[in-house]
Amino acid sequence: MRPIERGPKGRERPAWRAVPRAVRQPAKHPALRRLGVRIRQLRSERGVSQEALADAAGIARSYMSGIERGVRNCSTLHLIRIAKALRIRPGEFFSD
Repeated sequence: MRPIERGPKGRERPAWRAVPRAVRQPAKHPALRRLGVRIRQLRSERGVSQEALADAAGIARSYMSGIERGVRNCSTLHLIRIAKALRIRPGEFFSD
């Protein structure tokens, strides 16, 4: 049987607690961060919301957010989908 304790309002709750996740994960690699910044720049120039871009590319909104923050290492296929949704060539992600 698991131990029970009382919370601040007197309610019963389990004595064990889940380990909290970090609120924001840092970028994994500088190249991923630069790619994310470039995607965000191209998206903003076209006046497209992150949610609309993710929807057009067939990618989850939270995954798109991770790509733009440099937390997700997206595949080539995802880059091609994002490029199609932005109506650009994939090489434009890497040009200054």
